[in-house]
Amino acid sequence: MAGRYVMSIDQGTTSTRCILFDHGGRLVSVAQREHQQYFPRPGWVEHDALEIWRNLRRIAPEALSGAGVAVEEVSALGIANQRETTVLWDRRTGTPLGRAIVWQDTRTAPLVEDLRNHPGDDFFMARCGLPPSTYFSAPRIRWLFDHVAGLERRARDGEVLFGTMETWLIWNLTGGTAGGRHITDVTNASRTMLMNMRTLQWDEELLEFFGVPRAILPEIRPSAERYGEDRSVLPGMPITAALGDQQAALFGQTCFSPGEAKCTYGTGSFLMLNTGTDVVRSLNGLLTTVAYKIGDRPAVYALEGPIAVTGALVQWFRDRLELISSAPGIETLARTVEDNGGCYIVPAFSGLFAPHWRSDARGVIVGLTSYVTKGHLARAALEATGWQTREVVDAMNADSSLTLKELKVDGGMTSDNLLMQILADVLDVPVVRPMAVETVSLGAAYAAGLAAGYWADLEVLRRNWHRAAQWLPDMDPARRASEYENWQRAVERSLGWIRRPNGP
Repeated sequence: MAGRYVMSIDQGTTSTRCILFDHGGRLVSVAQREHQQYFPRPGWVEHDALEIWRNLRRIAPEALSGAGVAVEEVSALGIANQRETTVLWDRRTGTPLGRAIVWQDTRTAPLVEDLRNHPGDDFFMARCGLPPSTYFSAPRIRWLFDHVAGLERRARDGEVLFGTMETWLIWNLTGGTAGGRHITDVTNASRTMLMNMRTLQWDEELLEFFGVPRAILPEIRPSAERYGEDRSVLPGMPITAALGDQQAALFGQTCFSPGEAKCTYGTGSFLMLNTGTDVVRSLNGLLTTVAYKIGDRPAVYALEGPIAVTGALVQWFRDRLELISSAPGIETLARTVEDNGGCYIVPAFSGLFAPHWRSDARGVIVGLTSYVTKGHLARAALEATGWQTREVVDAMNADSSLTLKELKVDGGMTSDNLLMQILADVLDVPVVRPMAVETVSLGAAYAAGLAAGYWADLEVLRRNWHRAAQWLPDMDPARRASEYENWQRAVERSLGWIRRPNGP
């Protein structure tokens, strides 16, 4: 353990943060900078990869100076990143070939619909564990090849590099055009639709199907091992870890054993269940993904259930309906009533993710009567997050031999104590929130520190985890079953919504 600290970069959808942690997993210093969101057309979401790189160059030194720490006092650097966001850049100049296409972007929807019809979900699920979706990187690469003149030819001639955000940052940190390392880790590679889930290598059949030349792809490496040294921002600092943000949160929550699960509650939510070294192919609408791989140890896998709209529903209450003035106001309003008054909200603003994967679903509010008040609506909004989580948990229990015993939670919505109690009630398991709230950044730091010898093993990290709060189930089983049945009926309405040629 050469240094006193470990540094983590959390390259997120709206900002990039750089955080220093000490040996107890405590936050020492943080620096953050937001980047611009571009929406050039309906459904399109883009980022400027150069802006993100410039931001990182500014905030990494700020995080050190804020704590009065020298580079030599930091043992290692780990990176967590927004997953699936796609960057293509010129190998010779290092210039991005257009803006990065963000994971939220839906421009590939027509292509994805074709893929679901032919060759169909099974072709992809058998190889990469993912169904065709606008969510993933490969359809974006194909779209760029089809819409940017000369790009595919340049890619085949070896002039173009592809990466998700951790690849772009590592390439720049380790030298860029002067010998930068072009690598990705298994967790991010597992979100491209191009990696074989069992071999952990690029799959030849998938590359051929999408027409992606191997020359543009980064080398796939473990999540935690020495990748190289920073040569441009903090010279000499070892770069020893990279994980997709949700896998980093799982690691930060120390969910190291099969059956342990976490859910991150933000704008959307992401529930991930550790399935150990078993590749569990979902038959119930979940994603099979790599949770992490430490050095030469076997990869650990997970089932994941992304939920598109959770915190975004609260934002809708605030910004569109103007029923609350701030996000925390949803809890205050919901506590004015005892129940939902028979009202249920399915927030399928742009379709439903897991376990339905229906882009044609639309949001519905059912059970409205003159009795229903804005308090009931607020309660129904919080319960919508609970019931969507329950659908994912049911799918996980059905897919695996593991039964959820406890749910660890993180993210901004976990400050809502009523929501946490609702989760415990609808799941019928304890819900626990940790002391450390920066679980994504902490997970990247933990992986980096393990690879650098800063922490000895996973058990040391487990001892760093401390519970801040716990909620226990307190709902009558008969009521739980009845409420869930009503929710499922509401979902059926959402899935049965049909857009006619001249409107709904």
